[in-house]
Amino acid sequence: MIQLPVLDKTGKKVDVLTIDPATLGGEVRPALLKQAYVITHGNQRQGSARTKSRGMVEGSTRKLFKQKGTGNARRGAVRTVIMKGGGVAFAKTRTREDFRTQLTKKMRRLANRNALLAKLVDNEVKCVKDLAFAAPKTKDFTGVLKALGADRSTLVALDADNRNALLSARNVDGVTVCRVAQLNAFDMLNHRYLVVDRASLEGFLSGAVFADASTNGKEKA
Repeated sequence: MIQLPVLDKTGKKVDVLTIDPATLGGEVRPALLKQAYVITHGNQRQGSARTKSRGMVEGSTRKLFKQKGTGNARRGAVRTVIMKGGGVAFAKTRTREDFRTQLTKKMRRLANRNALLAKLVDNEVKCVKDLAFAAPKTKDFTGVLKALGADRSTLVALDADNRNALLSARNVDGVTVCRVAQLNAFDMLNHRYLVVDRASLEGFLSGAVFADASTNGKEKA
């Protein structure tokens, strides 16, 4: 069993949350996590990279100087590939627009949970008793992060109704905010710490919240 400390906003330990690793895959599976990360990263590609060939570059086609007798290398127009601002020898053309691949549903759900297990094993999950704020205030939220010891890149998972915390955290450097229903392996692996309130974490672990980033949160975790 994993004993996760539950902290208040001042960083003081107030309780302990017991988590069964079996519900998160039993053990960390690096191969699955890498596969989920690479696929999610690839799905973000636009597939729109293009470069211009010699014929696509604007400019004069006049030969700069005669072919022989000058001592210079043979050269044609300014649009040649050896000239600054000229074309590219083997120009990229947009022949593929869709780089999307996908995991099976079971693999995707397991990867999301296994990424959480990896965070728990490395003591990178900061579970807070509650993240409610009376009013949106960035200074208050940065104070909470400092008290929790979240001094590196941080992913904050919030309940959909916790708007004050969302507005308080969205302008903090190095902090990414998401709904707990959108927790996924890619975001968790891209950040050092995960900050989540106890109720949201328990809902994720029990499957009461829906978590499947690739289907806009319409399937169970």
